[in-house]
Amino acid sequence: MSPFSFLVLWTTCFLALSFCKKSLIQKNRRRKTASWLRERVLQLGPTFIKLGQLSSTRSDLFPREFVDELAKLQDRVPAFSPAKAIGFIETELGAPINVLFKEFEDRPIAAASLGQVHRAILHNGEKVVVKVQRPGLKKLFDIDLRNLKLIAEYFQKSETLGGPTRDWIGIYEECATILYQEIDYINEGKNADRFRRDFRNTKWVRVPMVFWDYTAMKVLTLEYVPGIKINRLDMLDSQGFNRARISSRAIEAYLIQILRTGFFHADPHPGNLAIDVDETLIYYDFGMMGDIKSFTRERLLELFYSVYEKDAKKVIQCLIDLGALQPTGDLSSVRRSVQYFLDNLLSQRPDQAQTFSAIGEDLFAIALDQPFRFPSTFTFVLRAFSTLEGIGYALDPDFSFAKIAAPYAQELLDLRQKQRTGTQLVNEIRKQADDARSYTMSMPYRVQRIEEFVKELESGDLKLRVRVLESERAARKATILQMATMYTVLGGTLLNLGVTLSSQGSQAIANGSFIGAGVFLTLLARSMQRVKKLEKFEKMI
Repeated sequence: MSPFSFLVLWTTCFLALSFCKKSLIQKNRRRKTASWLRERVLQLGPTFIKLGQLSSTRSDLFPREFVDELAKLQDRVPAFSPAKAIGFIETELGAPINVLFKEFEDRPIAAASLGQVHRAILHNGEKVVVKVQRPGLKKLFDIDLRNLKLIAEYFQKSETLGGPTRDWIGIYEECATILYQEIDYINEGKNADRFRRDFRNTKWVRVPMVFWDYTAMKVLTLEYVPGIKINRLDMLDSQGFNRARISSRAIEAYLIQILRTGFFHADPHPGNLAIDVDETLIYYDFGMMGDIKSFTRERLLELFYSVYEKDAKKVIQCLIDLGALQPTGDLSSVRRSVQYFLDNLLSQRPDQAQTFSAIGEDLFAIALDQPFRFPSTFTFVLRAFSTLEGIGYALDPDFSFAKIAAPYAQELLDLRQKQRTGTQLVNEIRKQADDARSYTMSMPYRVQRIEEFVKELESGDLKLRVRVLESERAARKATILQMATMYTVLGGTLLNLGVTLSSQGSQAIANGSFIGAGVFLTLLARSMQRVKKLEKFEKMI
């Protein structure tokens, strides 16, 4: 082989290798950009820190790299001066600090972007914690959110930013509502009271009591309930606690919130969960709570029953009723996707069970090509379960979510069977009869509408816009196979070249050829794996 031919071959190999690494480089670039964004968000202050934390629950809106980085956001904000905190408390509660409290610790035990917490003792000897909001926070929110609203309106009008398919204005309003609720400490106190009432008969859950005489809009006084953070495994072990029981209780408490009370803690990260000396589960911070209305809970239960029955048609109707699916056009591909999940998730062996985070990623991946929408309640619940699942595995290597959830699932199924007896069954039959009658009566009108649509199509007055997703996936698969073919040719060529050069005594160059062949054959294997994933996805939808 001439030197020129050898140079051309290696140049071709280099360009091919550069092309195949492009996706990996883009992924690393996104990760670096996401890390940079997280640092900038921390510098921008309280409003953007909270918005970043909220955005980390929206895997349906942002790339995985950004979601992972935003989930790491922590309130790395220094505490403000004790004098300022005391002055703020006296202004809000309308009395000097020594009149309000027997003792008040100047040094805060915790500081965050929205406020800080001080320990104190009331005159009756009761130990409490006083949560003090940062001064000027409401004005800061007003300014920041006013500017963010302009950005959301711009996004909504921009097709390149997904305006027609993303409700940016709705997302902004949702985030603004949550932020203002978090700086309303009276609302947080009410949340704590409601949450404590929900668990009044559960001995292993403890919620701090609110002292309303020492609470205002920007000052919240709670019972002092110290505990060991749920992720401090060394301290839990030193106390001889049963980690398996703790992990089970953390999940069980959340199932009670979702399936029974409908009022749930929307941010159950390890900093907001602790363990008392008697292994009681302690909850902190009730500024971000979720409320599942009775209407939604009924449909969630109906969705649960439909999933259990593996009825894809009923599941789709429940998702439409819940606002999680847009009833647009032909939903046959959506039905196939749903049926795939029903057939696979419910038929898995225990050792094949997917984690909540993996299920969430799969759902959001499907949502890119199909008309799924994920309301904030769904994303908060899925995020919370993913967090608790991670805590569960850390506490107990043999942790099984399915095993803990099984009694609740059986309870709901038993309730369903009871509801289908007697009067309930008669009402259901009557409803089906009414539906059949109304459908029969509307049939002539439906036929007339079909005739009108056909006439409009024939005359050209009605145009259909179709996006052929199958063709897009086929093109993507063809591109991967084309690259795989190129990897095969280049790898084989370099392998043959290495053998030839080795027989001619040019061992150094031969070794380089062998290494190049190994690289391209590795890329070939990765390409075939991607093809298998695409084929699996095609079967799914």
